[in-house]
Amino acid sequence: MNPVAGHLATRSPLHDILAPRGIAVIGASTDPTKRGYKAMVGLIKDGFRGNIYPVNPGADMILGVRAWPSVADLPGTPELALICTPAPSVPGLIRECGRRGIQGAVILASGFAEMDAAGASLQDEMMAAARAHGVRLIGPNTSGVFNLHHRLNLLALDNVKPGDVGIVSQSGNMLLSLALEAQHNGQVGFSTYVGPGNQTDLGFNDYLRYLGEDRHTRVATLYVEGFRDGRKFLEVAREVAAMKPVVVYKSGSTAQGQRSASSHTGALAGSYAMTVDLLRQSGVSVVQHSDEILPVAEGLGLLQKADGRRVAVIADGGGQATIAADRLAEAGLSLATLSEVTRARLREALLPQASTANPVDVAGSTDAHPSLLATCMEIVAADPGVDSVFLVGMFGGYSTRFAESLLGDEMRGAEAMVDLANATHKPLVIYSLYAPIKPPALRRLHEAGLPVYASIEHAVRVLAALGERGDYLARAHGQAREAAFAPLPARAADIARARAEGRDLLEVEARQLLRDHGVAVPEERLVRDADELAEVASAFGETPLAMKVVSRDILHKSDAGGVRLDLVGEPALRAARAEILAACRDHAPGADIEGVLVTPMARKGVEVIVGVIRDPIFGPVLMFGLGGIFVEILEDVAFRAIPLSRHDARAMVDQVRARRILEGARGAPGVDQAALVELLLSVSRLVEAYPGLEALDLNPVIARDDGYSVVDARVIVERDPHHKETTA
Repeated sequence: MNPVAGHLATRSPLHDILAPRGIAVIGASTDPTKRGYKAMVGLIKDGFRGNIYPVNPGADMILGVRAWPSVADLPGTPELALICTPAPSVPGLIRECGRRGIQGAVILASGFAEMDAAGASLQDEMMAAARAHGVRLIGPNTSGVFNLHHRLNLLALDNVKPGDVGIVSQSGNMLLSLALEAQHNGQVGFSTYVGPGNQTDLGFNDYLRYLGEDRHTRVATLYVEGFRDGRKFLEVAREVAAMKPVVVYKSGSTAQGQRSASSHTGALAGSYAMTVDLLRQSGVSVVQHSDEILPVAEGLGLLQKADGRRVAVIADGGGQATIAADRLAEAGLSLATLSEVTRARLREALLPQASTANPVDVAGSTDAHPSLLATCMEIVAADPGVDSVFLVGMFGGYSTRFAESLLGDEMRGAEAMVDLANATHKPLVIYSLYAPIKPPALRRLHEAGLPVYASIEHAVRVLAALGERGDYLARAHGQAREAAFAPLPARAADIARARAEGRDLLEVEARQLLRDHGVAVPEERLVRDADELAEVASAFGETPLAMKVVSRDILHKSDAGGVRLDLVGEPALRAARAEILAACRDHAPGADIEGVLVTPMARKGVEVIVGVIRDPIFGPVLMFGLGGIFVEILEDVAFRAIPLSRHDARAMVDQVRARRILEGARGAPGVDQAALVELLLSVSRLVEAYPGLEALDLNPVIARDDGYSVVDARVIVERDPHHKETTA
């Protein structure tokens, strides 16, 4: 397997730190229970190629290596220090490292900001020392690091095979689980591991950048509980994913898990679903079960991508063929439609009872000739309508199940599969129920770099990840983000005035902002006095109207009795205005009421929502989904980070489960989805143009077959921290 090299915008400082020519083990110990002892064992046993400097004022030698009383006494200047001492000693040791010229430090100790206020203060002191002396920090509260190609093993893990899977994990136990799984698998090896700990200095985006540049890493794999700078991570992920696969398992998929991992809050924004959408937008392959991490990393590392999502299944059993078809459909993959030429070639190779439709069921044709499976794979791989080939069944076990004399034919089949893999760019993925016992034919496939799985579900998840990555790479080169609008002085003045007054935009201001930037907003009239109603009634004639209160102090108009619908004529408008004002003054006696907004009733259609929040981790995020009053209950929404590309906007509309309603259900006309795409792009460009907008909520937007109408618009303005709130 050839290493993958890549080049990002800037070179990571971690190359020198994680491939040091020398390392100081501060707190090196002769006590086998101490991390300072285990780190020394790992370095010595793995044959670290640089200089090892144990630092311990009470020892002359540790494990046969000369020890030094302090960092200042070291005879050389190592690039890296491993600090194994308690938390209170760390700030002083960082200062010593900085004065000695050490570039980076790995801090194992806990007892910092993850503990209490005193720990947070200690962490601040540590960071001040690091910044003052130019020392980059991994941790604190880290499980450690290794770089197996450089024989740097600070975890003293045994039997971990060097390879090309780079790992960053906030859980040391998760690393151990993956290492044991890889040991059992026998084929997967690791390049670099980092436990980010508290991410006080270096964070996930720094480690991902390093793995993207590392020539020994073919796939970057991350276990994440929480990001420190999610916006920056998404930027780096886009760069790295264009060069090599990035796999992320994000914990906290439930409300309980989010609280446990101190995730950000919000009924919809800030959710696990939002994080997954944003990661996938950036080209990340997200796995949602921990036992998928290593299979997907292995499969992507070996096969990289598929050109599409059309899969040809070849099976030697009908039941497993059906299971495979079910799982593929659930994963968003499709069964490729085989051409008549392909099916004719299959009929020539197989017995008459075989099914040549996809899934291809060999129906006993291979019982005496298992190498025929390789022939079938070659035939379907040549079909231009096939993107990936999935072999399902008992290959590798024919000589065990039927007769030992079949071993030779199975081995010939394996060699033919290896030749096919070298001749085609299409991924070949194998599921075998004999995979756990590793028979010779499957070992040969493994050795040649073909992934073999003992689970149909894992194999399908790999196929899905290959298809997703192919889609991302195909669009990454041709999908520029839409440029922001040029801000309009009048609208910028509205926002500045609202910020100075400590309020959000009034709805009439919000609607004008949208209208000026090409968003379809129905005509409206702001009525401040009852005498204006006669002119309003005359202007709209017999058109049914809606009336809503306009108040900086009343956010939920319906709850306050501030909405009346289907109004026609001046008497109805006068009565509705009086009812609204009375209800709102009863609901919020001190409310500042600007007036009422009158607008034509929107024609019927499908209610959708378009919203924007500035997430504290990921920055501005746009949401789209089924709208109305049940949006938080149904949670049928899609998220993307702003700015959007046209593909992003189209994918949001396609993603929601309600897309069949948008396409037209039970004889209803489908909505104008192209207009919705333009709306999403306009909102994205608008939010970029006006940084003072904190959030935006268009709910509902009525989508129809001839466009859409924004029925209700709320624009939240960033607050001036010096403004004193005076509203009730």
